Parts: sequence; structure tokens; C-alpha cells
Amino acid sequence: MTDGLKIETLDGVTTIALNDPATLNALTPELAVSLTAALKKAAQNSRAIILTGSSRAFCSGANLQASPAAKPGDINAGSALDQAYNPLMMAIRNLDVPLITAINGPAAGIGASIAMAGDIIIAGENSYFLEAFCHIGLVPDGGATWMLVRNVGRVRAAELALLGEKLPAQQAFDWGMVTKVVADDAVMPTAHEFAARLANGPTHALGLMRKLLWQAGDGTFQDQLSEERDAQASAGKHPHFAEGVAAFLQKRKANFE
Repeated sequence: MTDGLKIETLDGVTTIALNDPATLNALTPELAVSLTAALKKAAQNSRAIILTGSSRAFCSGANLQASPAAKPGDINAGSALDQAYNPLMMAIRNLDVPLITAINGPAAGIGASIAMAGDIIIAGENSYFLEAFCHIGLVPDGGATWMLVRNVGRVRAAELALLGEKLPAQQAFDWGMVTKVVADDAVMPTAHEFAARLANGPTHALGLMRKLLWQAGDGTFQDQLSEERDAQASAGKHPHFAEGVAAFLQKRKANFE
């Protein structure tokens, strides 16, 4: 266990839980750096990752109480992004294995950004997303503006960002932001079910897929065709492809070791 993180690996799946119940798992720059390192290590040692929060929350955002008091204008609110939070989000984007985010309770501020960055997003029925930045005179960060516009469109993204109101899990599902809404006590069992399916899959190809899906929001259609070509060339050289074809021809289930 790392300070602020609880990490377990079983059957090829690493579960990382933000573990500071007293602050509803609020992030500090130091914890963001630790989480970045934990995610990179997990990607090397496991076939799928679950990221969740302990107790009553996923993540309540940045820990404002941990910041030293300063006069208005004396704080460079962008420095923590450069040093800690943006590297964390890029590490998530560039993971070589699938990431499941399991949302229990609030996912607010930077916590909402992390939650939205999952490939599979499981939300408890009483969980919610909150872009709380407008209440303290800041702007959404952690890639929230990029992800929200692509997830729900500019108008709904503007509603979430400008008004700073809670978005309940079911409405987030209706808007296409989450994979599945389940009972609160079913969040982790459901996340583990998905993780087991991913861990038993062709993980090299799955890692390539998740990167292609991230890249699709950046470039042109022609760019994406080129990216898919390069990824397919890599996948075709991997033993998982040979096993998949053999299993198909032999009419058996593939064993992607």
C-alpha cells in the first residue's frame, strides 16, 4: 500500500483505489504523481486495471485544504497541472492495457476527468459527476473540456461546466458518458467481471485499440486510417493473432496467454 493508494493484483488484474476517506479521496499533486507511477507499473505487470475510490467517493477533486494560503493573484493554478495532473492524464491516455474506472459516490473536479478517462466506466446508481470549478473561479482541467465536448456535445458540456451542477449516474449514462449503471454495492463486482473478460482477451490488440480510440478525437479520418494500418501491422505480428486464427479454424475458444 502506498500513502493514499490501496493496490491489489489478482489474476492479471490490478485494482488501484484512492484511499483517503477523510477528504473523500481528494487529490494532491504528490498523490497524483504516486498514482501516475502506480498506473504505469500496473500496466507492465497486469492485463487490465481497475481504478476506484475507497469508502464513499471516487474522488472529490483537488484537495484545496492542502494548498497553502495565499493572496489572490499569488497562486499559479496552472503549475500543479504541468507538474502532476496533466502527466497523470497523459499516462492514463497512453496505457498499454485497458482501464476500468469504477465510480462510487462523487467524481468531482479532476476526479471527474479521471473517471471519464476510463475505457469501461461503471457507475453506482447514487454516484455523480460534478464540474465544480465555476464555484471557485477556475476552469475545468484534466482534459475535461476535451472529453466533455466529445462525450456529450458542446451545449451539454457548457451546461455542466458553466452551471456546475451534479450530473447523476443515470443521466450520465443516458448522455453516453458511462458504460453501465449498477447498484452501489455491485460497482466493484461488475468492474471485476469486465476486467476478467479483458484480462482473458488479446491484450496486445486491446491496448492498441484503446490508443486508436483516443487518437480518433485528435486527427482527420485519413490520419486515423494510417494509425489503424500501423496498429494492425503490430497486432498481426503478435502471437495473440496466431492463437486467435488457430482457435477459429479449430472451432475452439482462444487462449490469449
